[in-house]
Amino acid sequence: MLAAYNGHVELTEGLLSRGADVNRVNDRGQSPLAGVVFKGYDQIVQILANKGADPRLGTPTAIQIARMFNKTDLLSVLGATDKDMQESVPLPPSAPQPKATT
Repeated sequence: MLAAYNGHVELTEGLLSRGADVNRVNDRGQSPLAGVVFKGYDQIVQILANKGADPRLGTPTAIQIARMFNKTDLLSVLGATDKDMQESVPLPPSAPQPKATT
């Protein structure tokens, strides 16, 4: 949900009240919840969590992103379990390297 990802609290709430799917992933497999965790929009994280957003949905998940970027304050909001904390966290993809020329 683009409104959530861009930090628009009221618009996000309005879309959710009109039936927007809180668990719809984009074409890259990313969930709205994972996006707002990454962006650090704590209020919208709470809104999406209250509406039933799945913190284990998508690649990477919202919990994995919170762990990757040390957003420990959000882990309890996301309902992270001991099992979540013990799983390995995927590394972000590295930037493409230029090809060597000869």
